[in-house]
Amino acid sequence: MFKNMTKRSASSEKEGRVPANGHNASQNGTQSEASGKLQGDEDDRKVGLGKKVTLLRGISIIIGTIIGAGIFISPKGILKHSGSVGMSLIVWIACGVLSLFGALSYAELGTCIKKSGGHYTYIMEAFGPQMAFIRLWVDLIAIRPAGMAVISLAFGHYILEPLFMPCNIPPIAVKLATGIGITSIMYLNSMSVTWTARIQIFLTFSKLLAIAIIIVPGLYQLFKGETKNFENAFEMSNVKLSGMPLAFYSGMYAYAGWFYLNFVTEEVDNPERTVPLAICISMAIVTSCYVLTNVAYYTVMSAEELLASEAVAVTFAEKLMGNFSVAVPVFVALSCYGSMNGCLFALSRMFYVASREGQLPEVLSMIHINRHTPLPAVLILYPMTMLQLFVGDIYSLLNFMSFLRWLFIGVVVLGLIYLRYTQPDLPRPFKVPLFIPVVFCLTCFFMVFLSLYSDPVNTGVGFAISLTGFPAYYIFIYFNRRPKWLQRALDSFNRTLQILLMVIPAEQ
Repeated sequence: MFKNMTKRSASSEKEGRVPANGHNASQNGTQSEASGKLQGDEDDRKVGLGKKVTLLRGISIIIGTIIGAGIFISPKGILKHSGSVGMSLIVWIACGVLSLFGALSYAELGTCIKKSGGHYTYIMEAFGPQMAFIRLWVDLIAIRPAGMAVISLAFGHYILEPLFMPCNIPPIAVKLATGIGITSIMYLNSMSVTWTARIQIFLTFSKLLAIAIIIVPGLYQLFKGETKNFENAFEMSNVKLSGMPLAFYSGMYAYAGWFYLNFVTEEVDNPERTVPLAICISMAIVTSCYVLTNVAYYTVMSAEELLASEAVAVTFAEKLMGNFSVAVPVFVALSCYGSMNGCLFALSRMFYVASREGQLPEVLSMIHINRHTPLPAVLILYPMTMLQLFVGDIYSLLNFMSFLRWLFIGVVVLGLIYLRYTQPDLPRPFKVPLFIPVVFCLTCFFMVFLSLYSDPVNTGVGFAISLTGFPAYYIFIYFNRRPKWLQRALDSFNRTLQILLMVIPAEQ
């Protein structure tokens, strides 16, 4: 994480930079042409990221990332903390509306600030490089590795479920399957942007099919008169105010992902139209699926059965479908895999942009000469995510990650309100009513502050990690005078990685 290591420019190869394969950049033209053409570029030989994200691919990124492990893990957490069946359904609907408010706010930001990077870029534009670095720092060392670990552990559990039924899965087997899944996702995103997007579309349709397999028979039972689990649905004796923030955290985790298209804005075709449209269509589909899925769960399972279940979707299928329940974990695993793929595709662009801004090592803003993928930015999460597999359980990771995530998303939307007043003339092709970002922002901060009472340990750890960003900023970014020997070592490190990974700066 070092500022101004070297000036980044398309002409850097001509100024003595060592290209990845030892040849002049212009000699790579035929290789680039053969390995994959960049859509929308006048010169197919340019090394860079093309505009390959269409409306369908944008929708698949959002839906494919949102519907991951959340709907199959979170119903348990929401019911536990909300206290009743009726309140849990209200939490699901409220989280859907709240996520829509946040998504609409991000749609405005994505159309007026046409840069990739998502949260990081918007905080940079509104509050400057120091706040943006703190967000980046927390993302790199805590939020993103924890998020990938949570989704990946769910993948590892569900992919092995059919092989071990009805026995328990050995923890080491889950972690091994998880590691293989993460490695394959890293490889896919390193090889091809086009194939990553195509596989994401396939996985999105697979997970919608999995949701339909739950919803249709569940609603059929409901229409047949199976309503006993909805009697006394709003029993308030178990409802506690202190538990509601954690119920919302679990729900918001299930909806998390509506912001990922904003991470790849520079690769979106016609972003003024595509970004808002993709966000609105995706949120309508996801909210409908989630609410109907939970109604289906409660039609077949009582609250006690749902809380006792280790895998809610599998238990549902066993009660209703018999032997066909073996297929459900496979669909769930594909769903988690799609969420992993969408997350990594988007997050690598944030690290790519942060490097371009001088807040991460220069090599992270380079592109593979043949594959046209941001290979170093893709690989940076790999070691941190693998480390997280051996730390904590899935629910503590979920609550810890949710706290930090929503704290900074609240800051981003506060930045939208701030920009309305500091830059009123900024072109805004898509503009939401002011009450939408205000309500979303206040709700985020209310949940964060209330969590100090409900879950002080995870909240305290989250604050402590956030505060480490301040000294890190001044050490690595602000005070950038280094001994010559250290600067030479850093430059040598960048050049070595550049050669090993066969990457060069993106051509303008």
